[in-house]
Amino acid sequence: MHLSTRPILRRVALAGAALLAATAAMPQAAAATDDRAAVGGGKLSAVIRYTENGIPHILARDYAQLGFGTGWAQAADEVCVLADGFVTVAGERSRWFGADAAPDFSLSSATKNLSSDLYFKGVRESGTVEKLLATPAPAGPTEDLKELMRGWAAGYNAWLAQNKVTDPACKGAGWVHPVTTADVAARGFAVSVLGGQGRGVDGITSAQPPGTPGAAGTPGAAAASAATDPAAAAEAARAFFDTARYDMGSNAVAFAGSTTANGRGLLLGNPHYPWQGGRRFWQFQQTIPGELNVSGASLLGTAVVNIGFNDKVAWSHTVATGTPVNLHQLALDPADPTAYLVDGKPERMTRRTVTVPVAGGAPVTRTQWWTRYGPVVSDLGAGLPLPWTAQTAYALNDPNAANLRGSDTALAMGRARSVAGIQDALKRTQGLPWVNTVAADSAGGTLFTQTQVLPRITDELAARCSTPLGRATYPASGLAVLDGSRGDCAIGSDPDAVQPGVFGPGRAPTLQGAPYAENSNDSAWLANADRPLTGYERIWGTVATPRSLRTRGAVEDVSAMAAKGRLTVADLQKQQFANRVPAGDLAAADAAQACAALPGGTATASDGSAVDVSAACGVLAGWDRTTDSASRGALLFDRFWRRLTASTPAKDLWLVPFSAADPVRTPRTLNRAAPGIGRALADAVAELKAAGIALDAPLGEHQFVVRSGRRLPVGGGTEALGVWNKIEAPWNAAAGGYPEVAHGSSHIQAVGWDGSRCPVARTLLTYSQSSNPGSPYYADQTRLYSEERWVTARYCERDILTSPKLKVVPVRERR
Repeated sequence: MHLSTRPILRRVALAGAALLAATAAMPQAAAATDDRAAVGGGKLSAVIRYTENGIPHILARDYAQLGFGTGWAQAADEVCVLADGFVTVAGERSRWFGADAAPDFSLSSATKNLSSDLYFKGVRESGTVEKLLATPAPAGPTEDLKELMRGWAAGYNAWLAQNKVTDPACKGAGWVHPVTTADVAARGFAVSVLGGQGRGVDGITSAQPPGTPGAAGTPGAAAASAATDPAAAAEAARAFFDTARYDMGSNAVAFAGSTTANGRGLLLGNPHYPWQGGRRFWQFQQTIPGELNVSGASLLGTAVVNIGFNDKVAWSHTVATGTPVNLHQLALDPADPTAYLVDGKPERMTRRTVTVPVAGGAPVTRTQWWTRYGPVVSDLGAGLPLPWTAQTAYALNDPNAANLRGSDTALAMGRARSVAGIQDALKRTQGLPWVNTVAADSAGGTLFTQTQVLPRITDELAARCSTPLGRATYPASGLAVLDGSRGDCAIGSDPDAVQPGVFGPGRAPTLQGAPYAENSNDSAWLANADRPLTGYERIWGTVATPRSLRTRGAVEDVSAMAAKGRLTVADLQKQQFANRVPAGDLAAADAAQACAALPGGTATASDGSAVDVSAACGVLAGWDRTTDSASRGALLFDRFWRRLTASTPAKDLWLVPFSAADPVRTPRTLNRAAPGIGRALADAVAELKAAGIALDAPLGEHQFVVRSGRRLPVGGGTEALGVWNKIEAPWNAAAGGYPEVAHGSSHIQAVGWDGSRCPVARTLLTYSQSSNPGSPYYADQTRLYSEERWVTARYCERDILTSPKLKVVPVRERR
């Protein structure tokens, strides 16, 4: 049966490809007429060719049709996750799920549905998204992108109309319903402000003038200290914008032709994103014959490939250290706390009154307050209160609230033919809100650039206009707090910026043509340790400061690879699963010796009990310094190291302090006399014994996921260990250790070129293509990830059409 149907499927696919290619080749005037017909009510359609692991290759004749196929295919795999996100951006979570329940945190940092709804409903009712859609390019989205979003909405709706939802997460739910282009754009807006207004949602929706019923009361002692003590404020701001604490991160490295076996470039991208919820990646290929042919992955609800490759260039992104917002401290009118002074003249704040329906209760109405600088905000996290008094309030400036260009950047990168084309795409569209870009091309070029949308805060402006709070927070975190009462403290504009108040791309830290270019979420400084980047403003990130263990380990690894030379895609694959633990290389041997030196082999735990840790000494000494799933001792070191670093400052932990002259190798040499070592060992040993876990148990027996009733061991390690293959999992001793991954390695791609028209690419979507447990693509790639196996990408037509799993699905509207 299978053998007899494959030729038919191939003929269907080839016929579809030929038809679409012929359509694409139509004279421009005829194509324009057809587009107008589509806008006027013509039915949208596309051809979806599925290959191994349920990866769709979407073939269409224009951007609206391409969006249609993309929306259809995403809905088929992830309808419940997508529908949940549309409830979020509509401001209706309280209506369906209750006001006090927590959202999944994928589209903002709101702690409850009510604050999420108040913010997003305010965005929608103010017409923010519609105004951005109507803004002409380049400041606004291009017509191609608008057509893609229109098509995506139609494709999602067509799938809903023509299929039954089987995923138990939303089967029969009233909150699954059709969407509009504005809904798709609103989701893009939420992603754009994720690092700015999205992180301040609770503070935006709770900010009320003094004396207002329900206004925030007196802050607690710690918060009050941060409000008045510069050191506490600096630490709170540093922690709030610390990329190591985010649930998103990434590694990416590009290798130049001078380091590879064939003189062509190589790229390894390893984003670290949540394994559940609305920030999952989804894998696919988009093709408009003669116009676009790109493969990779998008964040759910996005109509474009966000990270990926074509036949000439590949790119990935890493979360950047640029601080995407700033504050303006307002001097209030003594007669009215909802008016503020600029050069002595009062300006009234704008009231944004929002009413949110609530399940099982009365609607909730709240007022938000907006200024020329942005919304008034009552805090940035619990540690940094921004109290609204009779004299002072704080407004949050987020330039990405005027940026709906992120998908245009991705689309332009998908059409690029070189790293120079990638850089040109970034310069023209300027849409990336909170990420760096690392790219390589088939000619052997490399690129690292931090071209992101940041408020134009120069060091000179911060020095001249910072308030006392800003003088503490800006050096520590890049968070500027400017004097909003002075007109001469307004943020200026760069001539090459497409949007007022932001840096132009010419100011972005950029490294071109280096033998390797790497980033692991630290600043741009050591993108290449031999060619450090300096001279940028503090808001972009730091220079000559300690790097994370993950950055240090990554730079050690990739610089050694570049020096070795003759690299291939196989070398990228080995790096991804090397699972080397930089913390172990630095400290395991010394920790084992400190353990062996404890009198009587005992140490005192945090609860004061004496614990026999003698068996741990040999386990640590014999550990292979990896987090492979078979590694014995990795779990013990992990539990010990977390405790030690949480309780022991770096100055007491290492004998050799950090040196900017040797940033990759310092700090180093564990202080065996540090009092925390014995305590951390005792706590770790007691914990594992209480859970019935052997000290030398293989890591994979206790770091795993369960899919379809099958336990799958997972290698990799946490941020604290510095492992490239990052895995963050909540500890649950009763469930066996680390029984589920929260976030970490996600859409991995290893890409090169061999001189043919087809790139050499290996990929992995660690959590698989679908969240639906009934889907055959719910756990297939997770099993591959567990076994450290890869998917061979099918990019060229001949590869797609010869797939033994080929399934051709023509899709179209029925209306």
